[in-house]
Amino acid sequence: MNALNPWLLLLIAILLEVAGTLCLKLSNGMARLLPVLGVVVFYVSTFVLMAISMKRLEVGTAYAVWAGVGTALVTLFGIIIFGESVAWSKLAGTLLIIGGVILLHASTKEAGSGPSEEGRKQHQIPEQRHGEQ
Repeated sequence: MNALNPWLLLLIAILLEVAGTLCLKLSNGMARLLPVLGVVVFYVSTFVLMAISMKRLEVGTAYAVWAGVGTALVTLFGIIIFGESVAWSKLAGTLLIIGGVILLHASTKEAGSGPSEEGRKQHQIPEQRHGEQ
């Protein structure tokens, strides 16, 4: 799975997180079984994909994109699916989030595609052999 584009994995993680959040709303306070199962499956899946994508993406950028795009999509779906309020401030805030995500993505392209080689080496955990403490 490492050969897949980390941005594609992040996009899928975002969509799964949005699905999990929508299931959370549909769960009626975690009282309905099927939406609760959706919450668990979608959130576990999103964190697995985020972890894989962060092998090659900067953590700050990946998390900000995940949170920002997810927030914007949940806001949009809340309006469309659940009939939530539409206010100019909500729309302006959502546009600002999207603009911030675009700027973060652009800054990552300027700086390179992910963590530096030195940064990767510093944070690798040495392998432990079976039986060693």
